[in-house]
Amino acid sequence: MKASDLPNIITFLRFLLLPPVIMLLLNRRYDAAMLVFAVAGFSDALDGYLAKRYHWTSRLGALLDPLADKLMLVSGFVTLAWLGLIPVWLVGLIILRDVVIVTGAIVYNMRIEKLEAAPSVVSKLNTVAQILLVLAVMFSQAYQPLPSLWMDALVYGVLLLTLWSGFDYVWTWGRRAWLRRAP
Repeated sequence: MKASDLPNIITFLRFLLLPPVIMLLLNRRYDAAMLVFAVAGFSDALDGYLAKRYHWTSRLGALLDPLADKLMLVSGFVTLAWLGLIPVWLVGLIILRDVVIVTGAIVYNMRIEKLEAAPSVVSKLNTVAQILLVLAVMFSQAYQPLPSLWMDALVYGVLLLTLWSGFDYVWTWGRRAWLRRAP
């Protein structure tokens, strides 16, 4: 093992945190689930810092890191929806957006050119809003119910950002594909 492998190892360990988060949520251990979710978030920040600071980036890491993040978020959303704590329609929309983006990326990569994408600003805002919603639901269940107005604002904020970021990706990459394929 080389030091430059450390970000990928940390990312791999984040995959191993998925089952405990799901099991803790299903067992209604929201405080512990919140702690493991926070550790996963910290590991994401740490592997990103190490990769950028020491130039330990790799193609594998560029693929695995966002996949680990997405699986953690989607697992949290699906489990919380299963428990009736997040609207199922919102989870369906989040998953639909991700499927559209991944499908578009695969098609672009196969038919246009090798895809070297970075998340847009609105996509990053969407991710932050999704994380805040998951944490707020866990906090509300574990410690103190947050005001329903706050929770509604988070739900509808995630709804708007999910739609906006999905349309942004489709527009940006659709336009790029059109321009690349034009004679």
